[in-house]
Amino acid sequence: MTTTASQLSPFAVFRNRNFTLMWTGQLVSTIGSSLTSLAAGILVYRLTHSALSVGLMLMATAVPTLAVGLIAGVFVDRYDRKRILIGADLIRGVLVCLIPFLVPLNIAWLYIIVMLSAAVGQFFDPAHESVLPEVASDEELAAANSLMAISSFGSTAVGFAASGFLASLPGRGIDVAFYVDAGTFIFSAICISLVRITPLVVEGKTTVATVFRNLSAGAKFLANTPILRSLLGIRIPVLIVFGLQNVLLLPFALRALHATEFEYGLQEGLTSLAFAAGSFMLASLADRLREGQWLAISYFGMALAGIAYSRATSVPFAITLVMISGFMNAPSFIAGRLIVQRNTPREVRGRVASTMYVTRDVVYMLGMGLAALADVVPVQVVFFFSSVALLLTGLAALVLPGLGQPAAEWKRAISLLRGAKVAPGLGVGRAATLADFDLLAGHLPVLASLSVKDKQALAARALVADAPVGTVILRKGETSDAAYFIIEGRTLAGWDEEGGYRPLETLNAGDFFGEIAAITGAPRTANIVAEQDTKVMQVPAAALREMMSHPQLNRVFLSKMTERMARMNLLDLPRVGGMDQQTLRELRTPEPEPQPA
Repeated sequence: MTTTASQLSPFAVFRNRNFTLMWTGQLVSTIGSSLTSLAAGILVYRLTHSALSVGLMLMATAVPTLAVGLIAGVFVDRYDRKRILIGADLIRGVLVCLIPFLVPLNIAWLYIIVMLSAAVGQFFDPAHESVLPEVASDEELAAANSLMAISSFGSTAVGFAASGFLASLPGRGIDVAFYVDAGTFIFSAICISLVRITPLVVEGKTTVATVFRNLSAGAKFLANTPILRSLLGIRIPVLIVFGLQNVLLLPFALRALHATEFEYGLQEGLTSLAFAAGSFMLASLADRLREGQWLAISYFGMALAGIAYSRATSVPFAITLVMISGFMNAPSFIAGRLIVQRNTPREVRGRVASTMYVTRDVVYMLGMGLAALADVVPVQVVFFFSSVALLLTGLAALVLPGLGQPAAEWKRAISLLRGAKVAPGLGVGRAATLADFDLLAGHLPVLASLSVKDKQALAARALVADAPVGTVILRKGETSDAAYFIIEGRTLAGWDEEGGYRPLETLNAGDFFGEIAAITGAPRTANIVAEQDTKVMQVPAAALREMMSHPQLNRVFLSKMTERMARMNLLDLPRVGGMDQQTLRELRTPEPEPQPA
């Protein structure tokens, strides 16, 4: 039977023990946090019956950003991230456990504890996001982010539904939510303690002057990177809409739909399940489109669902629309994380992530404050116009630098591939050096697992060549025993098929290609053309096989080879006979389903 792309399991990353521990800890912790989040909102609305009051409670989670948000990023880049993660979990567990004891004395304690917990979270979130690219290889990163999104938000379905149920019980049954949440934080800390995370090597002491210098360096890096700058700019209107609509969902459900609190909790829970479904889809499709294109698709889908939701009058129809919106939210969430992780070096990742979180919380707070409009204007009207604003933002994502792919750029890509037959080929190149491997490892971190001796042995057999724009690095149909790694630049893969253009993928620094033909001896299956001035490392098949003898590299290569061979329907063709039987079995064997704790 021929294996197709649809049969590829996105769960290969669960073979990575460290990722599995992080994922499991976050899954359990998020269930507990969602219990607390929804229960607190319901409690405040019961007492005040005001959308503004719900917004103020949610705004309390954003206030700490103004005090510690950016500074937290500096500490994440200068201290042991593993200890930061464990400490943040334990502190938040204690804080949440205090809620049932202090809130009966005064409702103000709820706001105080929410603010303190959010302040601690300012250290946890950027540390967690900074660690993920170290735990998962670049080839695993899209699936890792998708599955993390499932554990982050999909699990809230359980928490939201349980919270709505607890809120409907007589007495103080809702207190159980806080005790459960405290326990899940402790569980998460235990999981993280078992993860292997390489500590950062930081020079000098952390002084006030050092903090400000680091802040300045992180801000300059973000400002000088077009794709990060565009992402930050486009998130501002999006997060205003998100903050506004998240507050409006509860008064909309109760006022416009006349739903019960349990139905509201059910709506939130099912929306989280839809988000999980969208994240699962992205686990295998994220690399098929550029991140900016996923952002636009996501914003368009959420905007159209929001416009329809503003006109809804029945609870089942409204829940369906919010589920569609939740499904369409996943691509923008995952694409945004990939943009930050793939375009930020390890040493500044904490500061860039913190800047994104600070922007999120501050702008979210602005959107939450705008929820007061629903106290003077029909909530349906506010929801409608905020969805229209999201639609316009989706259009902007198509053209912003680094995010969009204008029509002219698309036509240029087609022109380059169609001209491959007469375009110049790749030159002979020069001998590779250790510096070349270090530069490549900056984009493909898994290469860091090689020893200096291994790198020297590979460098002795590898070549490095420059490919100016338009150069054909590989031609469809030719044979060769070498694979190629992109050190700098970008290439296009595709070909003309009966007069029509068939694209495969865009390859960036850190990507590799040609490994299937190199190992199997099969003809090349596509033209690879330099879209920018590009530098590639040519690795012969014998050296490639030696690289695959390293477990971490083997996992990366097999994952990419399986995806490409399944896409081309090659797994059952005779020409794979050149592979050893163990490699062939691994390519044919579906990934096992994960069994989370």
